[in-house]
Amino acid sequence: MTIEEVGEDRQGMENKEESVEIEEAFKNIEVPSWRNQITIRAIVTSFLLSIIFNFMVCKLNLTTGVIPSFNIAAGLLGFAALKLWTSLLARLGFLKHPFTRQENTVIQTCVVASSGIAFSSGTASYLLGMSSRVAAQAEEGNTPFNVKKLSIGWMIGFLFAVSFVGLFSILPLRKIMIKKYRLTYPSGTATAHLINGLHTPNGSKLAKKQVVQLFKSACISFAFAFFQWFFASGDGCGFSNFPTFGLKAYQQRFYFDFSLTYIGVGMICDYMVNISLLIGAIISWGIMWPLIENQKGNWYDANVSASSLHGIQGYRVFIAIAMILGDGAFHIIYMLGKTIWSLIRAQNQNPSPSAAAAANANSVSSAQSYDEKRRSEFFSKDQIPTYLAVLGYISLAAISIIALPFIFHQLKWYHILVAYIIAPLLAFCNAYGCGLTDWSLASNYGKLAIMIFSSWVGLEHGGIVAGLAACGVMMSIVSTAADLMQDFKTGYLTLASPRSMFLSQVFGTAMGCVISPLVFWIFYKAYPIGDPGSSYPAPYGFLYRGIALLGVEGTSALPKHCLQLAIIFFVAAILINIIRELLSHFETKYNIYRFIPNPMCMAIPFYLGGYFTISMCIGSLVLLIWNMRNKQNARNFAPVVASGLICGESLWGIPAAILSLAGVGAPICMKFLSASTNNRVDQFLTAH
Repeated sequence: MTIEEVGEDRQGMENKEESVEIEEAFKNIEVPSWRNQITIRAIVTSFLLSIIFNFMVCKLNLTTGVIPSFNIAAGLLGFAALKLWTSLLARLGFLKHPFTRQENTVIQTCVVASSGIAFSSGTASYLLGMSSRVAAQAEEGNTPFNVKKLSIGWMIGFLFAVSFVGLFSILPLRKIMIKKYRLTYPSGTATAHLINGLHTPNGSKLAKKQVVQLFKSACISFAFAFFQWFFASGDGCGFSNFPTFGLKAYQQRFYFDFSLTYIGVGMICDYMVNISLLIGAIISWGIMWPLIENQKGNWYDANVSASSLHGIQGYRVFIAIAMILGDGAFHIIYMLGKTIWSLIRAQNQNPSPSAAAAANANSVSSAQSYDEKRRSEFFSKDQIPTYLAVLGYISLAAISIIALPFIFHQLKWYHILVAYIIAPLLAFCNAYGCGLTDWSLASNYGKLAIMIFSSWVGLEHGGIVAGLAACGVMMSIVSTAADLMQDFKTGYLTLASPRSMFLSQVFGTAMGCVISPLVFWIFYKAYPIGDPGSSYPAPYGFLYRGIALLGVEGTSALPKHCLQLAIIFFVAAILINIIRELLSHFETKYNIYRFIPNPMCMAIPFYLGGYFTISMCIGSLVLLIWNMRNKQNARNFAPVVASGLICGESLWGIPAAILSLAGVGAPICMKFLSASTNNRVDQFLTAH
């Protein structure tokens, strides 16, 4: 038995023990019908929380693109908001319907679906990559037919055209995924246990303390962001440009930027994610880029602009892309293989009904049998007909096939048709793999679509825009399908109706299709989004455009020796993943696989630099010290404190953007200069 299987067995036992307590606690509580699970107060709460979470995700998207899971925070805030409201109504004598865990699940599903659109909408990746701002950073492919002017109108229309199709793509397979194969969907399971726990008496007490801590950390983060604003009146000013390790390190983008957001992200993310980011920053900005810059005039033209892909920027972009594609290729092949093998093994090991019943009787206690029976009973009620799912997919796909060519003239109807034919298979693979590992490979499937469709259309016919648009079609379907199955798992464990889960996802998706572009538009109008030197560099916008450029031009777009280096890092990404998987299966004594870095994470700072990795590693350090001092306290409060840090600084983005649009700037510029530069400035000021 491998260490993974041991972990799964332990987790399963813990879940079973917890389920005994949970279902016994709710034994005498009536489960509302699916119509009563979706209430007006739940939808209103979901809408308000969706605005907050969209700002959080949008800011993270536009800064580094590293986005942690907000499922726990969404469930907790949804509980806090409605618990406060229903408690107030109860005191006034106006409460008609109690607040249930099913209603809490509806809120969490809506909020996560809405904020998920902020990621899959591509406002910081493939859509931004079409814009003239990003296209202007490279001479290659910067032609009118390969650029699309961003507009809030067509962006919302595009999202409505593509975001709902994925909900129907694998809807008929929900019973197979949840009941037959019993996929764990770790995030969905963890969220369900949180919601179940919150609605028990002890869980309610803990939730109150967690909400207080979340509010405190959010207020501190908001206040500190407000304080920093006073010192950032221009480029290179403020605490976010503090040369913590000296000016030389600052020039190589190694410094602490005083971002409480990324300290919070670091507290939520796995420590190895943060270490991988730091390793990538050291390898690239600490070693490789200085060495390559020494070859200026030899490997590339010394007079080329800093943003040209034929200069140092080309190495940064294409080597990062090579690592991302290598990591994505491995995971796609690995997940496909694991999915096929798991399905074959499940068929071969499927026992006869009598044997299964006997095994179940011997291994499952009566209380656990009651839990499973109760969950299966409610999961089997209120079914969504298969014909409706098929009809919905075909109808929405047809609408999309007709509508998208009017938005993107470079994309023809047959391109979209091909995408929708192969999308359900990829959606199933992604949802199944997500159920096994909690990893969604939606962005990897999107990158694959960029390469295929951009090369298919060609540069002269707008292949860059076509590839990026096809990425949006594929990502929306694949990402939404996995999210829906996560929600079905959560609903299964909280006795929420499949219909209420599906409709919650629909409502949340609709909210996201409107809120996400509007939030992005606020940032887009207030700041130079996509500029590598700005506070919102949106790295994936240029990286995704680089992938499309690679698809239409091939290796001719690469500077000298860049292809060889890209191949090396592509292979290295695959080898690192292979080594980690082999160690996880065959080395069980020291669990060395836990210390193998993640190539995808290593690739991000290749383009951005290491400044945000410092903050994230500090977040890991804070969590480590907290665990050493009080492990239970850290387990209860670290995720909510981290979410508060992210939330507070992200919400400051609203008044900051309003001030920027109104032309109100910060009064002070705090900038750090070397002694020699400072002397020259003093002499200049004295002379004038």
